[in-house]
Amino acid sequence: MAERVQTLNPSVTRQPGSAPEWVRSLTTLVRYIVLFGFAILFLAPFIFAIANSFKTPPDIAANPLALIPNPFTLENYQRLTQGAANVPLWTMNSFIFAIAVTISRVFLCSLAGYALARVHFPGRNLVFLAVLATMMIPGVVLLIPRFIILKQLGLLGTYQGGILPIMVDAFGIFLMKQFFESLPSEVEEAARIDGATPFQIFWSVSLPMATAPLIALTIFAFQGTWNELQHFLIALGPTARDLWPLTLGLATLRGAGVGQQLDFGLFLAGSLLMTLPMAIVFIVFQRYFVESGSHAAVKG
Repeated sequence: MAERVQTLNPSVTRQPGSAPEWVRSLTTLVRYIVLFGFAILFLAPFIFAIANSFKTPPDIAANPLALIPNPFTLENYQRLTQGAANVPLWTMNSFIFAIAVTISRVFLCSLAGYALARVHFPGRNLVFLAVLATMMIPGVVLLIPRFIILKQLGLLGTYQGGILPIMVDAFGIFLMKQFFESLPSEVEEAARIDGATPFQIFWSVSLPMATAPLIALTIFAFQGTWNELQHFLIALGPTARDLWPLTLGLATLRGAGVGQQLDFGLFLAGSLLMTLPMAIVFIVFQRYFVESGSHAAVKG
């Protein structure tokens, strides 16, 4: 009986081919060490940027890698609201562009994705392939044509010129199309039998079930617009300073002119203020990034 109990003890018996317990523990420890090393590697620039934003210019030049400022100062953040650095106005413009583009992109991409997923019309697959093809074109290639079109329409240096060209995104259409194709059609058929129009079915039936991809698309649209530089550089230019977003305004703080020197403390302070909203958004809604990837991979 004692021998039988000893045989059934999990500490004694082991599945054939399984590694010993100490090997599995060592493997887990090595994995955590590697992950911790990569985390430090990716966080190090951000940590040094935070530390240097509270330093004086001489301290930055003498001790750029020191994590403790000596002396500690808030001068860099105070100067962001003085002189040519009008960070409050740039921040307000960034929110205006980001909110306007996000609302329009979520609505239009949802409409287009639903049409490509549910509405049968001639050339539907060709239209979808054309949408996918635009994702393969580098954005820098479209800057000059975009500038010419905005100039011909008289939209350079206006809010409309900064918003209209980026209201629709090919990835957003692709994301919503893949999700709507994964929905069962029985619910829509029941609404159609009850006399609902195609738009009513889209708005009242399908769209409420698309919470996860809609939130993910909202985050992507807001983040992309908030970090956009090249488009605003073309659409707004150097003259419409009152319309500049944070990205364009902070680019002027780099002191790219001949004989000018980059003010690292001022530039890092502005960059951190610009990064803070996106960091908060990502931390709060990070699970939707994963869910959006799974929905995009679904084939209806």
